[in-house]
Amino acid sequence: MTSERKFIVPIGPQHPALKEPGHFEFTVDGEIVTDASVRLGYVHRGIEKGAEERSWIQDLYLFERVCGICSHVHATAFALGVERLAGVEAPPRAQAIRSLVAEMERIHSHMLWLGVAAHEGGFDTLFMYSWRDREIVMDLLEALTGNRVNYSANVLGGVKCDITDTLRDQILRGMDQLEERIQHYLNVVTTDRTFLARTEGVGRMTREQVDLFGAVGPTARASGVPRDVRVDAPYAFYPTVPVQLITDERGDLLARFVVRIKELFEAVRLIREILAHLPEGELTVRMPRRIPAGEVISRVEAPRGELFYFIKSNGGEKPERVKVRTPSLCNWGSVMQVAVGHKLADMPMILAGIDPCFSCNDRMIQLKRKDSRQWMTWEDLRQYGIEYYKKVL
Repeated sequence: MTSERKFIVPIGPQHPALKEPGHFEFTVDGEIVTDASVRLGYVHRGIEKGAEERSWIQDLYLFERVCGICSHVHATAFALGVERLAGVEAPPRAQAIRSLVAEMERIHSHMLWLGVAAHEGGFDTLFMYSWRDREIVMDLLEALTGNRVNYSANVLGGVKCDITDTLRDQILRGMDQLEERIQHYLNVVTTDRTFLARTEGVGRMTREQVDLFGAVGPTARASGVPRDVRVDAPYAFYPTVPVQLITDERGDLLARFVVRIKELFEAVRLIREILAHLPEGELTVRMPRRIPAGEVISRVEAPRGELFYFIKSNGGEKPERVKVRTPSLCNWGSVMQVAVGHKLADMPMILAGIDPCFSCNDRMIQLKRKDSRQWMTWEDLRQYGIEYYKKVL
């Protein structure tokens, strides 16, 4: 309690409304939020540090595990950066398949988010329906790559999976089914009176606030900001099949629902276009084991927004440094600001509105031994963890 009428309401890091650890503090005056803060960093897996001790090929699979929902786009960002350092370009057919899997993954991610956001608002029927229909695209991803999560479609220099005529027809049938269901979801979120009461005018963010806080992805596009890496700096197969930007000027929670659902229609269109223009040819090109020394920035559009990789090579078989900046980190500051002035009951949906991913926020730290000035290596950290938990258990 801060005064007779103002209270601080802590949420997390373990809380029924949050499936991942994050600590929020909302200062409330009655039911109205007057201040908000967030503390991240409860999950640290050391992926960036671990990448320095593994080969380029091993790191491809390591970074694919930054996030289970958008694993392919992480692997694509890393592969594109390493290929640029090596002066290698994946074949056109491989680039097309990379974009195809990326758009299927976008459908998977947006439909998963739709269910979670609906659940936070108490709309569990919409949650169950959207997750049921999400199985369509997950089955298609499994048919194409062999996996429902962490698809491992990429290799350095191309992809490892191909599109057969049978699979092409299967994907097209799946898109027809999904398109019908997506239209139903758009009708629900734009006409249901109860749903509109929870989303219309809630968490409004202006274009100026988007630029001030650096919001990205659907969060920015829902405020009328045309920001999309696929359009601003096309990569993979997007120069051949241009993306049509989906924006909304309202900037509220309803607009974020509408933008993401309309992006599902756009993903379906892109998948059809890619299959219609799928080039013939090889799936891979040869990659050197040692990547030439240099630095590169790789940017791609993840389902949540711009995903940024900085990759540095010293000419060896392992990277010297890989830095990952995920879109969730960009959007956290904005959501804390728009929360002020709203009711505490609106907070779960406002937080879910940016489609946050806590596991994406992995950061690198350096530790020194207690008895030495030397930095601890990955193996030192691993052994320290083993010995620590032996004592605890």
